[in-house]
Amino acid sequence: TICTSIVSALTKIPVRCDVTMTGEITLRGKVLPIGGVKEKLLAAHRMGLRTVVLPKDNEKDLADIPQEILSSLTIHFVETMDEVLQIALERPVVPLEHAAVTPVAETYVAGAEKDKSLTN
Repeated sequence: TICTSIVSALTKIPVRCDVTMTGEITLRGKVLPIGGVKEKLLAAHRMGLRTVVLPKDNEKDLADIPQEILSSLTIHFVETMDEVLQIALERPVVPLEHAAVTPVAETYVAGAEKDKSLTN
């Protein structure tokens, strides 16, 4: 949720007002499973929210949810932050075009050969 807010603020793309989400992500953008799915879905239903974003690993937890609640919700199971942003933002994030960058490693490898004379 915080990451979605940050992306929204930086890109000036609003977050949809009818989407609810919860959870954590890794530094590489993988969505981690959460606890309390039943309570969170019941709360979303009570508040009138109809679109829910949940981690893919929590799909098994839907067995505990009453069918009448499930039928009133659109649940998206996601594995990555990219998927969350596609659902949660009002329009897609368009990546910026960048000029090709020369690989930095090449500079260091060439420099390392020169520096070998300075070591044992």
